[in-house]
Amino acid sequence: MSGTLLSRRGAVLTLVAATAACATPVTVESASPVMAEALQPLVRFIGSWRGRGSGEPGDSQVERSYTPVLGGRFIEARNRSVYAPQQKNPTGETHEDVGYISFDRARRRFVFRQFHVEGFVNQFVSTTAAFDRDELVMESEAIENIGPGWRARETYRFAGADAFEEIFELAEP
Repeated sequence: MSGTLLSRRGAVLTLVAATAACATPVTVESASPVMAEALQPLVRFIGSWRGRGSGEPGDSQVERSYTPVLGGRFIEARNRSVYAPQQKNPTGETHEDVGYISFDRARRRFVFRQFHVEGFVNQFVSTTAAFDRDELVMESEAIENIGPGWRARETYRFAGADAFEEIFELAEP
């Protein structure tokens, strides 16, 4: 992707539970939840995560959950970032989004469709078919409700089994 990329938020997340758990009221007792074979490389995301983030709106507290849904053919991703009032952002704010990750067999790539409380809808596709050195990069194919030509990138970097960093970048046309 060419052009200048602007960092909007970065989050270092740590696993809340020592074992994998769905973010629904029902806890999964197995370390290997039922998931389609093509999604198995993403099993490391499954569970509930907490951490902190920083970016243009300021510093935030972040909660994430990743849950296999619809017979394990999709992963539901839920995010809530709370920005307390601070000098950068005197009124504070809460950002929420929900998304679904699937595997496109024809392209042999993960696809992530992300719906934001602000009305944006991002569709990302992974740049590789799996993690490359504990990193997964997803670049936007389409963004709804924003001017033409904008691009976005999500990069996930794992630091062991219980922590990862997410970097969201946004580029103007």
